[in-house]
Amino acid sequence: MDVSGISQATAAETAFLNAQKQFEIAAQENTEDFETVFQSALGMVEETNDLHNSAESAMIQFAMGQSENTHDLLVAQSKANISLQYTVAVKDKLLEVYREIMQMQI
Repeated sequence: MDVSGISQATAAETAFLNAQKQFEIAAQENTEDFETVFQSALGMVEETNDLHNSAESAMIQFAMGQSENTHDLLVAQSKANISLQYTVAVKDKLLEVYREIMQMQI
């Protein structure tokens, strides 16, 4: 049984969680400038897009009969789904913060 896909999924999730933590820390610290926070968010979006593309290619390979391993397909789809959920959660939090800032009275 090939379990290399599992270790790759764990490594991808760890890298994504680290990127999310860096984004949250940068958003909370006043010493970081907006560009750093924005670049971190863009990195999360790009990683989400890459994971979605790899899941899509795994799905196409499975559909064409080039791959018979359903485990790799499920791992790729799960990574893409988790990544998308994290990205949407960060986007929602950013919108919430923006709305709160816009409602502040000066």
